[in-house]
Amino acid sequence: MGRTTGSWDESDIRIRPNKRGSRPRTKDRPAHEDAVIGRIITVDRGRYTAVVGENTPQERTVVAARARELRRTPVVAGDFVALVGDVSGNPDTLARLVRVEERRTLLRRSADDTDPVERVVVANADQLVIVVAAANPEPRTGFIDRALVAAYDAGIKPLLCVTKADIKDPEDLLANYENLDLPVVVSRTASTDTSGIDARSDQGASARLDTDAVAALRKHLDGLVSVMLGHSGVGKSTMVNALTGADRAIGDVNAVTGRGRHTSSSALALKLRGAPPGSWIIDTPGIRSFGLAHVDPDRILAAFPDLAPGAEDCERGCKHNDAAVNCGLDEWVAAGNAGVPGPARLASLRRLLGMQEHTEARDAKELGNV
Repeated sequence: MGRTTGSWDESDIRIRPNKRGSRPRTKDRPAHEDAVIGRIITVDRGRYTAVVGENTPQERTVVAARARELRRTPVVAGDFVALVGDVSGNPDTLARLVRVEERRTLLRRSADDTDPVERVVVANADQLVIVVAAANPEPRTGFIDRALVAAYDAGIKPLLCVTKADIKDPEDLLANYENLDLPVVVSRTASTDTSGIDARSDQGASARLDTDAVAALRKHLDGLVSVMLGHSGVGKSTMVNALTGADRAIGDVNAVTGRGRHTSSSALALKLRGAPPGSWIIDTPGIRSFGLAHVDPDRILAAFPDLAPGAEDCERGCKHNDAAVNCGLDEWVAAGNAGVPGPARLASLRRLLGMQEHTEARDAKELGNV
């Protein structure tokens, strides 16, 4: 006969076994004290390539997969990481990446100025080499200014490299930065028989770089980790090949759009040929945009050192935009303190700040709708 209601006891309850096992969950993670440290040189489809035992007889390249607990942690070229498992570097072996070491610097960007998601570009860089062409494709001061803001914000030293100066004199472009403590290297190709939109950026005669420019740039790179950043078609990978002896894919410029075709698909760290230990170049894919949504407006102003002192005369709470009343930047520029390029520099600053205001207004609206 069945039992009546209320006659059940604990012995009648059956517990189904946990399919995931009976071990209690814990937040404590292994210390991995036996892990070896490597420098990430590239990331490709979930595989992380690192150099282990750098500058020793045991130097080798190890391929690793990221541990499950790090699945939300970005790992990028330049990162120092802890590796366990098979770290021999032998063919067809796979180590496990279990920890990202503390970063000295972090270069970041967003897809655009309205995108709240920041993207990590590279880690532990000392210097950002901003590469633009004097022509084909045409240089944009807006891109240079954005890259400078990102560099200053990350605590990375910037350097400007202008290629294809044989096609067009970059004097007007460089005048915008004459009042900045910004090292500049100008490169002219070995052949001067090309001009205009039909000139190939990285192929044929114009691919022969100015050896003096390569030597000049090299002096700024020794002993440092430098990031090469620029649009496609400006000759960035060609310069990297000349400095490292690598064979990075290079491309040309679309004759219709005037834009470079993407060739590199992932960032790659390469040792500088014949340089002191610790000399690396990280070549990044050509980019279309460099958003600054993650940078505070005050830090954007600080990245314009030729204008920032003028803000001392601003009223409290001044946003330094076109609508600002008694903005000290206007008087600073009008007095010539920022030099001839002052008006153009102030206009560029205000464009960036205007984008920030748009982002802040959007965020406030979204919060109001929650």
